[in-house]
Amino acid sequence: MDWTPHLTVAAVIESEQRFLLIEEESDGLIVFNQPAGHWDEGETLIEAVARETLEEAAWHFEPQAIVGIYQYTSPENQITYLRICFCGRHHSHEPNRALDTGILRTVWLTRDIVANLSNLRNPMVLRCIDDYLAGIRYP
Repeated sequence: MDWTPHLTVAAVIESEQRFLLIEEESDGLIVFNQPAGHWDEGETLIEAVARETLEEAAWHFEPQAIVGIYQYTSPENQITYLRICFCGRHHSHEPNRALDTGILRTVWLTRDIVANLSNLRNPMVLRCIDDYLAGIRYP
């Protein structure tokens, strides 16, 4: 069996001590995640995270730093994900823009509320927020 990790990007976006998350349907479950998704052929990682944020949250996003690189293997399907998480500046919300299929809504939540959610998409969601709050930034 060939092992092929899935390379994804994610955006940690903070405003007034709240973080932008999306509520989405995934494998029949309702879960919370950062705006995130797969890196598409022909785009840079910076373009990918800006695109995913716009498609999933209707916010324009300018990545300014990498918060971290994370590895997670799903116990349900054994897929390994390599997530590159960016932080940066959000601007120009498009509230009437249709969100990607499966996205139910966007929410702004405090770190403590996120930590108490029982339905995070995966453990990387909170880890990205915590690393961001710890001031971890890579150019």
